[in-house]
Amino acid sequence: MAAPAPHAARLAAVEAGFRSLPDRYLGAEAGFDATWRIVLGDVGHTWEVRCTTHGARVRKGATSRTPDVVIGTDGDTWNALRSGELSGIEAFGRRLLYARGNLDLAIAFEGMFRLESGRKPLLRIHEVRLPGRRVSTLTMGAGPDVLLIHGLGGAKSSFFDTAAALSQRYRVHALDLPGFGSSSKPTTAPYTAKWFAETVRETMDALGISRAHLAGNSMGGRVAIELGLRHPDRVAGLALLCPAVAFVKRTYHPIVRALRPELGLLPHQFSRDKVAEHFWSLFADPDAIDPSVADVVVDEFQRIYASAGGRIAFLSAARNIYLDAPYGRNGFYGRLSQLEAPALFVWGSHDRVIPPAFARHVARWLPSAEQIVLEGCGHVPQVERPAQTIGLLERFFGQVDARGPSGVVGSEKAA
Repeated sequence: MAAPAPHAARLAAVEAGFRSLPDRYLGAEAGFDATWRIVLGDVGHTWEVRCTTHGARVRKGATSRTPDVVIGTDGDTWNALRSGELSGIEAFGRRLLYARGNLDLAIAFEGMFRLESGRKPLLRIHEVRLPGRRVSTLTMGAGPDVLLIHGLGGAKSSFFDTAAALSQRYRVHALDLPGFGSSSKPTTAPYTAKWFAETVRETMDALGISRAHLAGNSMGGRVAIELGLRHPDRVAGLALLCPAVAFVKRTYHPIVRALRPELGLLPHQFSRDKVAEHFWSLFADPDAIDPSVADVVVDEFQRIYASAGGRIAFLSAARNIYLDAPYGRNGFYGRLSQLEAPALFVWGSHDRVIPPAFARHVARWLPSAEQIVLEGCGHVPQVERPAQTIGLLERFFGQVDARGPSGVVGSEKAA
């Protein structure tokens, strides 16, 4: 990023940028109405931006209207965002920007305006409408397509750092599965791996993606595997980060089977302390996680779980993961042996949710898969070990790309 500008020049540039927002507005779908409060601490001013179907309005200073999102940063970072020198996700990842409120709306703000040069924004949030459900998708970058699929109780925000890094070489799409994040939360959906996989396939159709690499964490890894089994022609490479493979010892099987997701219709909530405790338990090294990120994730989970649809989705998906049959007719591991796409399994040595011992079952049923254990890592490697995980993904996807659709490397083709 450029060297900091003098205060007066920085403030003038910031004010000019806010004045130009209405002319650069790209519009929104019918009924859209959201307000952002932008706090730039170093210049000592606040702006409010309200976007509706009819246009964008900017006001200097705070109004009595309660904003949907509060974004805080500094003048130089804000100017870098509007020039396209930096994306909001990169700024968030570098802790140059904080957000309070609806995280998706915070990220979506950038994609609602052309850059000052007239270029398209660096990222966009898409609302993909499918029969009976809506899928919120972040897209950024250019090149071969990569889909990122989050885990149970998570959202596409768990892949923000990954998306920003991979977007240098790929067109990256980070999805909110239905029932989670900003996607719709139908109360009658099955929330099975099959249903999620078909949703991802239909989302690919809607976005014009014929074939893509997939990276999935936890439940998202299970969904990626299911898509690879059902639609092998749509999958290039599968990077599976602590995937929710079938449990072999299911001690609590009768209890879990008896639990009914319909109980989610009854209003209830986990305490903030309980949610935070679970969040921190996902990591082997809590010091590697920024506490401000933890606050955002906990707030997002509580906001989503407050709805009946969010509760049913969480309880149904959790139940289906645990009850996934490991063996027998249509058992997971027998089906896994039929997986055609190149696969990379990444496990965390200190993962208490899906321990790395599951690697031996994968080795038995899918010996062609590459398996790596990250020492001192928990259940969400893309958050706890972002640089290492991104390096593994870039290397793996690059190898798959070099082989091409036929699975043969270029030199072998020439020979």
